[in-house]
Amino acid sequence: MSVPYANASSGVKARDEITKLLQRFGCESVGFMDEFTEQSVMLAFKHRGRPVQLRASAKGWAAMYLKEHPWSGRMRGSRQDYERRAVAHGFVAINSILRDWVKGQITAVECGMLQFEAVFMPYMVTNDGRAVIDVLLSQNLLPPPRE
Repeated sequence: MSVPYANASSGVKARDEITKLLQRFGCESVGFMDEFTEQSVMLAFKHRGRPVQLRASAKGWAAMYLKEHPWSGRMRGSRQDYERRAVAHGFVAINSILRDWVKGQITAVECGMLQFEAVFMPYMVTNDGRAVIDVLLSQNLLPPPRE
């Protein structure tokens, strides 16, 4: 199996496209934050006064890549270097994934297939600064998944 977005080459270009998409959609502000400790990217924007923040895990993408392409002793460099490079590429890949996700969600809203709230509500920021999904999970408001 090939790893999706393994050939992604420009996080900057993907971020520019996300910004343009969200601007055309009517967002008042758009920003990105690389969270190096968490090994993730946060995309934040405001649409009609509603703040939205979502995090995408470069570490998660790297884990998928490393599962498909594990390090071996025949490779150049150490295992740590190989894993660091996978996370670094994860930062590029998740920007491309975010671009495609945002484009799909905005298209669904624009064509009337879904409402803005239905698409982005889990990532909307509540009055106490937490995302709706975090509030739901912390209060056990969703039934547990079946095994």
